[in-house]
Amino acid sequence: MAYTKIEQYDEETTQELAKNYKNVLDLIGEDSDREGLELTPVRVARSIQFLTQGYQMDGKAILNSAKFKEEYQQIVLVKDIELYSMCEHHMLPFYGKAHVAYIPNGYITGLSKIARVVEAYARRLQVQERLTVQIRDCIQETLNPLGVAVVIEASHMCMQIRGVQKLHSITTTSAFTGAFLKDMRTREEFLHLIGVSSNK
Repeated sequence: MAYTKIEQYDEETTQELAKNYKNVLDLIGEDSDREGLELTPVRVARSIQFLTQGYQMDGKAILNSAKFKEEYQQIVLVKDIELYSMCEHHMLPFYGKAHVAYIPNGYITGLSKIARVVEAYARRLQVQERLTVQIRDCIQETLNPLGVAVVIEASHMCMQIRGVQKLHSITTTSAFTGAFLKDMRTREEFLHLIGVSSNK
């Protein structure tokens, strides 16, 4: 399956979404026809399509689009990948960074493809726990490496601006396979490289 980057808006979807957002504006007590809000429903309709464009992306196709034979068998790490997603419970953003590593087993992929895989799964309605596992599983199933490690550190606006309102809280999730799961030294090396304490 070929990978194609999509940055366009479906007009029919945009119009249907805009009708609903116009209704939302009226329901919260606004005048959706006033000058400042007249075009807001369409803007938000396009915005939500951009923020959830991951549904049109195939993580495995992204990796396969730049998959090469290589005998390197040490850690390949792409860290501090900027990450923006939306909590599926409140549809508010969460954002932070992902650290992704794998140990090749005959095949490597283009470094930018790792970041694109993060994007493919982040640009959906998500929970951080599932996002972490989806990135891990995509790399493991596509490249069949000796191990995969994923750590995500993120701030959740559903905790910052509503509910408990804890501005500086950070949520960290991790998922490992293979050598990162079974070999403590390999996992420790990964955690050291990304600057995260193992809390031994």
